[in-house]
Amino acid sequence: MIPDDTGSFIRGRWAPVEAPDGVLTRAAPGDLDDALPPYAFALAHVDDAVAAARAAQPAWSALGLDARIAHLTRLRDALAQHENALALAISREMGKVIREARAEVKAMIAKVDITLTEGLALVRDTTLDARFSWRWRPHGVLAVLGPFNFPLHLPHGHIVPALLLGNAVVFKPSEVTPGCGALYARVVEAAGLPPGVFNLVQGDGVVGAALGGHEGVDGVLFTGSYAVGEKLRRVNVSSPGRLLALELGGKNAAIVLDDAPFEKAAEDVVVSAFSTTGQRCSCASRLIVTRGVAERFIAEVARRAAALTVGHPLDPSAFCGPLASPRALEKFEALQKLAEEEGAHPVIAPAEAAVTWEGRAHRGCYATPRVRVVTARMKRSAYQREESFGPDLAVYVVDDLDEALAVADDTDYGLTAGVWTESEAAFERAASALRVGALGWNAPTVGASSRLPFGGVKNSGNHRPAGSFSTLYCAYPMAVTRG
Repeated sequence: MIPDDTGSFIRGRWAPVEAPDGVLTRAAPGDLDDALPPYAFALAHVDDAVAAARAAQPAWSALGLDARIAHLTRLRDALAQHENALALAISREMGKVIREARAEVKAMIAKVDITLTEGLALVRDTTLDARFSWRWRPHGVLAVLGPFNFPLHLPHGHIVPALLLGNAVVFKPSEVTPGCGALYARVVEAAGLPPGVFNLVQGDGVVGAALGGHEGVDGVLFTGSYAVGEKLRRVNVSSPGRLLALELGGKNAAIVLDDAPFEKAAEDVVVSAFSTTGQRCSCASRLIVTRGVAERFIAEVARRAAALTVGHPLDPSAFCGPLASPRALEKFEALQKLAEEEGAHPVIAPAEAAVTWEGRAHRGCYATPRVRVVTARMKRSAYQREESFGPDLAVYVVDDLDEALAVADDTDYGLTAGVWTESEAAFERAASALRVGALGWNAPTVGASSRLPFGGVKNSGNHRPAGSFSTLYCAYPMAVTRG
């Protein structure tokens, strides 16, 4: 029998997996000799968790808003009490450098307060006059399927508004980061939420599909790849009443014009491309630069990228850590091979990352930053069109803003973009032309504030932005007419 905390968390208790359908086994991506605890899973636990949530949800909703706010405030305080343990878990299991892991946990703590203020303001019950009003009602049971790149902050960004609005939750962490999910459940347990209001099940894609299409679920909140989002859409195609909130991938552009603030633009582009080792849906994977400044700017970006420290996740000097898993590294390197075959010219020669920490070498999923100039745009180019999710930046040289906007919008995705220029008129032209959910002006594409809506168009989402707007998809308005 697998120990309790590597099983599921259902009805406020840990449910060990006595007859596993599978076991998640991984090694720490920063040190492949560091074996992580195994997490067994059972498909039957999905039914149990959904049933627990359905049973608990009516009483949770009936508690009233003030009581739910009090519970979530205790959850915020519990997160703060376990801040260090949460950051270390993220860093060890996902490979995020400790500086970013700590920032992720701080964002989780802040997310509660943002949801209770800006988020809640969007879904206040409203009275028009003596006859007409509307109120906001919970959907019921919401499934939350988490990603590996922000294994706690992003699912937490669904869970908090879902609970606030009176829903019960079943959370399945990414199979890459089950330990982070288990630790989050232990924090929820310590905060004392009523049994069954929050439930956790572990598992692979089969478990995710079972939860995402479960007949007892009223909504599915997912952050991750377009491919998985499309599978969830298909599994729910015959259930139009089941809400889907999908925040998917990006192929984001950084547009640098001749009049850009040079030093700031170079710094921002490097931060946009290589934060979290390129493993953010908001990372800029395409640099589009106008010809007048292109040669100097590409050289400066390449110089800065080559100088970034690739190191062990716990090394405070490291800017980039490892990719999250051997599979992620394999996919990234396969895309790099395609880039070479398609003629994308390397500005930085690929190098093997030699990582030493605390006096010894570490064998991990490391990749050094890549910068490549694309000399021929090909509509079917996998390298140019697919999300790389690694430390890679493809560079396009264009003649003017019009061409830059055309190249930037020539993608199946529409999540983020950035424009670097001193001209407000140029920025406003870009804002009118680009189909993206988030746009920066002389600011990185990464690091969006949770006080803003966050989501994309085209294949980057389904018009249900998260951030402070996440409350809007966690409830529905009921119109009331009095005779």
